[in-house]
Amino acid sequence: LFQESTKFKNVWTTHSASPIQYERGRIYFDNYQCCISSIAREPRILYQKPKCSKSEKIEDALLLECPLGEMLPSPSDYKSSLIVLTVQNWLLRLSADSGEILEKIYLAGSCCKFRYLSWDTPQEVMVVKSAQNKLPAAAQQAGIQQSVLFCLAVFQVLPLSFIGMLEINKKIFGNSVTDVAVSNGILIVMYSMGLVRLYNFQAICEEFMEQPFDLGHEFNWNGQVGIVGKYPFGLPCNIKITDTPPLLFEASSLENAFQIGGYPWHYIITPNKKKHKGVFHICSLKDNALAKNGIQDMKCCSLEPDWIYFHPDMSGRIIHVGPNLIKVLKLKEVKNNTDQMEIAEDFTIVANRENCVNNTVTVTASGRVVKKRYNLLDDDPEQETFKIVDYEDELDLLSTVAVTEIGADGRAHLDFHCNDHGILLKSIPLLESWDVTYSHEVYFDKDLVLHIEQKPNRRFSCYVYQMVCDTAKDDECPSHEKKERVFCKKGGRIFEYM
Repeated sequence: LFQESTKFKNVWTTHSASPIQYERGRIYFDNYQCCISSIAREPRILYQKPKCSKSEKIEDALLLECPLGEMLPSPSDYKSSLIVLTVQNWLLRLSADSGEILEKIYLAGSCCKFRYLSWDTPQEVMVVKSAQNKLPAAAQQAGIQQSVLFCLAVFQVLPLSFIGMLEINKKIFGNSVTDVAVSNGILIVMYSMGLVRLYNFQAICEEFMEQPFDLGHEFNWNGQVGIVGKYPFGLPCNIKITDTPPLLFEASSLENAFQIGGYPWHYIITPNKKKHKGVFHICSLKDNALAKNGIQDMKCCSLEPDWIYFHPDMSGRIIHVGPNLIKVLKLKEVKNNTDQMEIAEDFTIVANRENCVNNTVTVTASGRVVKKRYNLLDDDPEQETFKIVDYEDELDLLSTVAVTEIGADGRAHLDFHCNDHGILLKSIPLLESWDVTYSHEVYFDKDLVLHIEQKPNRRFSCYVYQMVCDTAKDDECPSHEKKERVFCKKGGRIFEYM
């Protein structure tokens, strides 16, 4: 990867009128109906399914990988599969390579609209969450009360098995609940006033589980007889929370922004006032004590706010990203005081702004003095600005995307940094123009770089780069030969490739 002769070349490009998703070497179009392998130099269709009806539309999806060292009941379980959730409350497990339906589970009737998939424990426990239940305006005016706010269905994966379904009820958790999530065995409940409350999800399952159920088995539940996971009965709501569970922890934070990580455990919040936006407090989870140097404020003047999060490499470090600065912070014991922790800089990555001068006073050629009425923003498009920061776990690299707008043309480059020291190891220019007002995603996967762009009016573009080793002879080729491209039509879509 880091050899000087190694480059990344844009090998093909395509466009779509519907969102484009990427998962582990597979690019999905048309609401997961078309799957293209991104590994080959020339686009290759893995499968193309017939156009589906609105009732079969996929709402969300998760890629499911085979666990290592485990015996599984079916040969198909050893291959990658895609768990998808449809608009009609069907949970399907599809072969990632063929699109074939391997398993089919009906969740519930029209009383609950499931919309979101997430991991409680990655590749082990999956959570299916409903949209927030809201009564129609006419029902509200008639004084009808809606007590159930969300429904959650929880599954063990590979083999897929049903753990339980529960309701988040305002009579138990309060009227101002705005969202709910399950992560790492914790039930997280968010409130409109910025309050976040944490509960032990495993303890809730153990205390309030009325009866366990197995998929595909017959059940008799509240006078109904049916088969678990089959239409029209679906799944029983077998975890009935009848009393407020013991509270593990609560914190108040602006916009419910709350994160836990580090070693020993710490959490990051923003004080719950608008004037504190962009200010982050890092506190001990044990006693709520603010760490030494625990108030992090970049004091940047920008349209886009800076952001902060615990490093996904499980090192316990913290990444704080601003327009022109990336700080990697670490927790360490205060000297002569082992009970207190302090925040220290591990390393920083700085945007290349050497040629950028922000003078408030300029002198014209005629000698006239002109004073600017405003200063440039820290994320002014004409200055190099960090837009994406990611971690590549297989190679232990920190990747960044920095953008500079030159005239009407924005130029971006993907950089790889040593995760331990922040040293720049490789820079890859992205050839396509980058408009900072559009939505962008960039993925790095082994020898592949993939850029997905969303333009106005639901226009999506996908640019695929592959790692190649250029020879001296190849470098000397005329530019018009190197840029010669071929157009082909596959699966009703136009592809442009080298």
